[in-house]
Amino acid sequence: MNMWLDDEAGPLVRPYALTKGRVRSAGGSLDLIALVSAVGDPPSALGPEQHAILRAARTPISVADVAVELDLPIGVVRVLIGDLRDQGLLTVTAPNASGPRPTERILKEVINGLRAL
Repeated sequence: MNMWLDDEAGPLVRPYALTKGRVRSAGGSLDLIALVSAVGDPPSALGPEQHAILRAARTPISVADVAVELDLPIGVVRVLIGDLRDQGLLTVTAPNASGPRPTERILKEVINGLRAL
């Protein structure tokens, strides 16, 4: 059962309330495939969503996977992760941009394969 959703009433807490209406954290945007890892012991003053993120990030996990794990919109998760990073409770490792890139031929083959479905 989703702890943020009541089957009859709908969402118990609106997503924008979790971020206090913010759509970005102070530290900038986070890539969906960036890995986050918890650092140290969290203070007890954090909310349940922040604690859930820190539990999920005990081992490195992508930003997108955190959103799936918590069943929250990706925008909300990005703001909460950014706040935790700014507090020194999470580290964020950006994806490796210098790695090998797919060639145009491979991308066309993928598109053709998807069209064939």
